[in-house]
Amino acid sequence: MTGSGLLQEDSRYLLNVYKRMSLVVDKAEGCYLVDGDGRRYLDMVGGIAVNGLGYADPEIRAAINNQLERYIHLSNFFVSPAVVDLARMLVEGTFAGKVFFTNSGTEAVEAALKLARKHGHAKSPGKTDVVALFDSFHGRTYGAMSLTGKARYRDPFSPTVPGIRHVPINAVQDLRGAVTDTTCAIFLEVIQGESGVRPLNDDFVAEVTRLANAHDALIVADEIQTGLGRTGRLFAHEHFDLVPDLMTVGKSLGGGLPLGALLVADRLEDVLSPGEHGSTFGGNPVACAAGAAVLRRVSNPAFLAGVRRSEELLRDGLSDLQQKYPEIIGEVRGRGLMLGIEVGLFARKLQQLALEQGLLLNVTNETVIRLLPPLTISNAELEHFLQLFTQACAAVSGGANNV
Repeated sequence: MTGSGLLQEDSRYLLNVYKRMSLVVDKAEGCYLVDGDGRRYLDMVGGIAVNGLGYADPEIRAAINNQLERYIHLSNFFVSPAVVDLARMLVEGTFAGKVFFTNSGTEAVEAALKLARKHGHAKSPGKTDVVALFDSFHGRTYGAMSLTGKARYRDPFSPTVPGIRHVPINAVQDLRGAVTDTTCAIFLEVIQGESGVRPLNDDFVAEVTRLANAHDALIVADEIQTGLGRTGRLFAHEHFDLVPDLMTVGKSLGGGLPLGALLVADRLEDVLSPGEHGSTFGGNPVACAAGAAVLRRVSNPAFLAGVRRSEELLRDGLSDLQQKYPEIIGEVRGRGLMLGIEVGLFARKLQQLALEQGLLLNVTNETVIRLLPPLTISNAELEHFLQLFTQACAAVSGGANNV
């Protein structure tokens, strides 16, 4: 079937909830997608932060194949070495005492919300309120959607889960007014990805910790996009003096297979009793085997140092572009290989021009080019990105006043 034919079949048979690209991928390798004609596209989207180790990674494939030879699935009546191994690695590498595996990040958020509210109930019958941030994104299931701070994701499906209050990112005074003794949890992304790669600042993080301690509220870090080496640390909260009580993980954890996790501090490990939460497929052995291969790589200090060096190279190149095209390139935000380039109304045009040149870019919040390449991207590939992105900027520069 031709590319255009496949796109037509997709439109005919699948529910139309995605904005498909016209590119039909035949195979993928390293940091490149390849179409049916053999044309290669440098991927700075990385499966929206899922393909942290790129495509067709040999260690991930070997881990998957080894587990496939044993079994694909066991019910949660049985333990599995692959599942236990990954849980142990997550506990030993973080603040957590226990792990609950899910199929996705949004399911991890649902588990966190349930645990936080049950914990609040035990403290006081009315301690069920939750504080989250405007412009945040936590997922599309009902609880996660209700926590999400963008009205366009919530309003078509209202009424949402009650008891959730949103405050602006980095607004300390608003946070102080929102967190009270009835607050059971504060949910936050260390860097808001969907709203244009907007990081928390030091003062706001310090106030989150102070208020959580003062009002006996849990801190829930959503590290679904920022975790597993994306920011140059294993998890983004490590850039701050912040230790969460709960942490949600997903996206790149399964190496491309569906896998998420809720990490739970020691003092909270008995809040949920048997039967109060669960998942038929959460912690699938094959996905967990892949997850262990991912975690071994991204937790290596040398690997994380490489991510930070890649950030330096990218920032240097983008700084040169800011000086050359100040009418196009605005603020560059983020950490590690999660960077947002503010380009205003040029975003979609730059995305299209880049695609024509063999470069895949993601636009978020309509005005921001969000870079989430595989963490394995080489210096030569980063230079290639900068070359192609420079060409796209040059192409729109002459018509800047007409966009």
